[in-house]
This record gives sequence, structure tokens and C-alpha cells, in this order.
Amino acid sequence: MSDFQIGLLSNVGMIAFVALSAYLLLISGSISFGQQAYFGLGAYAAGIATALWEWPLAVALGLGALLGGVGGGLVGLLTRRLHGVYFAIATLAFAEVTRVALDLWRYQRAIGGELLGPDGPNGFNGIRRAFEEGWTPQSFMILIWTLLAATLLALMLFERSRAGIAVRATGGDPVLASLLGTDVARLRVAIAAAAGAIAGLGGGLYAHLNTYIEPRLFDVMLGVHALAYGLIGGLGTALGPLIGVMIDIGILESSRLFHGWRMVVFGGLVALLLIWRPRGLLDEATVGRLRAWFYPGTRHA
Repeated sequence: MSDFQIGLLSNVGMIAFVALSAYLLLISGSISFGQQAYFGLGAYAAGIATALWEWPLAVALGLGALLGGVGGGLVGLLTRRLHGVYFAIATLAFAEVTRVALDLWRYQRAIGGELLGPDGPNGFNGIRRAFEEGWTPQSFMILIWTLLAATLLALMLFERSRAGIAVRATGGDPVLASLLGTDVARLRVAIAAAAGAIAGLGGGLYAHLNTYIEPRLFDVMLGVHALAYGLIGGLGTALGPLIGVMIDIGILESSRLFHGWRMVVFGGLVALLLIWRPRGLLDEATVGRLRAWFYPGTRHA
């Protein structure tokens, strides 16, 4: 496998985490333009843990997921009474506050004669722990996709559980879900925390693969793309956001055919799908038909 292919697959896998984060909120009926904030928090937390505190990589990635989850839960708690455009604006505001805070934050230490740590707009370099431990780009790509596969499996199992059904019911009609006994406010806080943790894990992987991060990497465009990936790939299954990422990064960004036109094509694709298939390529109806085709004896609503 070439270096280009390894880099491409690694990038698709990492961005899929923030796309899944936005997807989890979408199926609960919330639109977030701020999942890049938890991606960035996870990246900085995991990078600091290994580069400055010399923690093992696994523990650092766990810290990134934890911080992303705590951040998502706090924002979810503060915005639990907001809906629609008000919730979307609140998440965008939080993401921009986080980005500006990272742009102002400096926390550095001398490690091995080199000054490491977040340096405001100059970024944070020297996050080399993974490669110092013997990870190669290819083995790190395998780690990314292993964790992504585990996350996808967990989400798919969750969606088939009673809690997962309650999440989709809340996304469809929160009033009816509340009348049927679902604590909608508490459920949305829990979903916001889980979504933040998923994005935080992806951020930790992103920091260690690239070895350098800076605040501007986690701007609003990452949040908009993360949201769009679910709308392209489909909201009927957790595989939908991954398909969206593959279409954008795997085809549009990596192909010379769309060089210089990627954003035009991507925006046009999103607009067409919102008109033609507002729930994406793999929407709930399509997923139901596919399941019925593979499992003829199973009934689907």
C-alpha cells in the first residue's frame, strides 16, 4: 500500500469520528455546527498527555474521549431546553469560543531540550509519542480503523436497543416520545456527551498521526462538513456518515478530476440530496428495504 493510500485511508477514518458525532445528534433531532470543538479538545488533551506528561498512547486517547464527552455533556446540559436553530447557533458559538480560547492558550514545557506544548496561534507540535513507540503510518492506520469499526459496531448495536429506539423516536417527534415516557431532556444530554466522546477520540488520533495541530484546524468548516456527511451518506444507519466521508475525502478531495472544484461539487451534491433524498442515500426506508432483502423473514416498519 502506497503512502498516499495510507494517508488517505487514515484521514477518512479520523474524520469519520467527527461525522459520527454529528450523526448521533442528528438522529436525536438536534443539528450541531460545533462538533469540531470536541474534536479539537480531544486532540489537544491527548497531545498534552503524551508529549508533556509522557502518558501511554492508549491512556491519552482515553483522556481525549473523556474530555470531549465532558464538554459535550456540559453543552448539552446548558442547551437542553433549546431546539432547532437556537441549539445549532449555541453549538456554533461554543465551538468558536473554544477555538479562540485555544488560539490564546499557551502551556509549554521543556522536554528533552525542546519546548513543547500549545503555543496559541503557533500551534502545538512535537506530538510524536506514537511513532517514538514504534508505530508506523500503516500500523497507525490499522489502529484508526480498528477503533472506528468498534465505534460503528457499538452504534449499530445501540440503535437496535430500547435506548436507541427512544433516540430515533425523540428525533422524529419529541412531544410524542415524552408522552410515551422518555425523558427527552436527559436523553439529549446523554447523546450530546456520547457524541462529544466520539469526536474527542477522533481528535486524539488526529493529533498523534499528524504530530502537529493548531486552532484553525478546528474551525466552522469542519463542523459543517461533519454535519453534511450524515446528510449525504444517510441517517438510516451509522454507516451513512462514513459513506459521506468517503465520497468527499475519498473521491472529491483525492481525485485530480475535481481539483479546485471540490467545494463546488460538494456543495452541489449536498443541495441535490437535500431536495432528492433529505435523509441521505441510506435513509431509514432504504435501510429497511435492504434488511428485508437480506433477512426476508424480518418485518420492518
